[in-house]
Amino acid sequence: MFQPDGPSPSGAESYRTDVRILVAPDKFRGTLTAAEAASAIARGWRRVRPEDRVEEVPLADGGEGTLDALLAALGGERRTERVSGPLGDHVEAAFGLAEGPTGLLGIVEMARASGLGLVSPARRDPLRATTRGTGELILAAARAGATEVLVCLGGSATTDGGAGMAEAVGISLSDAAGRPIGPGGLGLLQLARIDASGLDPLVRRLRVQACCDVDNPLTGPQGAARLFAPQKGATPDEVVLLDRALAHLAAVVHRDLGIDVRSLPGAGAAGGLGAGLVAFLGARLRPGIELVMEAVGLPERIERADLVLTGEGTFDATSLRGKVPAGVLGLARAAGVPAVVLCGRAEIEPADVAVRSLVDLVGEERALHDARLALEELAADVAEGLGSAP
Repeated sequence: MFQPDGPSPSGAESYRTDVRILVAPDKFRGTLTAAEAASAIARGWRRVRPEDRVEEVPLADGGEGTLDALLAALGGERRTERVSGPLGDHVEAAFGLAEGPTGLLGIVEMARASGLGLVSPARRDPLRATTRGTGELILAAARAGATEVLVCLGGSATTDGGAGMAEAVGISLSDAAGRPIGPGGLGLLQLARIDASGLDPLVRRLRVQACCDVDNPLTGPQGAARLFAPQKGATPDEVVLLDRALAHLAAVVHRDLGIDVRSLPGAGAAGGLGAGLVAFLGARLRPGIELVMEAVGLPERIERADLVLTGEGTFDATSLRGKVPAGVLGLARAAGVPAVVLCGRAEIEPADVAVRSLVDLVGEERALHDARLALEELAADVAEGLGSAP
């Protein structure tokens, strides 16, 4: 067995033929999607080692790009639904359907229906922004036959604790007069009663898991409002109001549903949607990269591989905390399979991992503006460095 993360290779004798290469990168932000990066790496590798068996498994950490990565890795089908946007205007939002380990898997990226990117800076309104569209996507996946739904949190325009999502799937949130509460975090202050008896039967049967890229609680100094609402346009006074609104939601959830989400890690993800998914749909919150790796069967794929190639645009200290490279490298170490990180720019070089960057190979200009071909060259260079077949 060869050791690609060791010192310089000893030559062709150290590298056998018929090697199984697993290519499992994240996106190179701003230049390549995860699927494009995987394809470029695979092409570069095959240029030097055409006899190797190269498997492409693009990945994501549960946030932006997860839908695309999972569909590329699993096959599956992309569908589009006309749903409510963050401020009520209709948007065309994609969701995915793919065969999972236990049945048909629905893949919902909340940002596609309720994301900050759907609202121009001038129109941002964190007091009114709603997750209703995310609930409509979950309902669409259930009606399409999904038995499990993966909800990807992150990039939200909302701070409504998942209230809009809950209403979209049939849960009643009413004020003291029995009327539906208003949209957004501001509407939560009117909340007097939650009635989950109207939850759509198809949604009730779903197994729901949520990909979290943060572990923040719902409220308090590290909560959804105080930490994230300012970037959604909230003023200091609005931040205080939203934090109070989320605390009120948690109290009513505890009283009416018997579920305590107040200190739950990840409850503050996506403006409190993490809390709402747990409270209203019985979801399990998990780190996004863990869920994605499980969904694509990455542990089993790595067990079958002889070498793993992973990477992302910038490999830095955050890459080793819940990001794709951290997840892949952890599985590779556990399986005893060597791994190499290919990245756009390397800001760290862990002692036990081989790291190669586009900037070091071709310079910053080409790394940014010709990333696809540069990544092919980098993969080919790594393959050549490991030795050629005799």
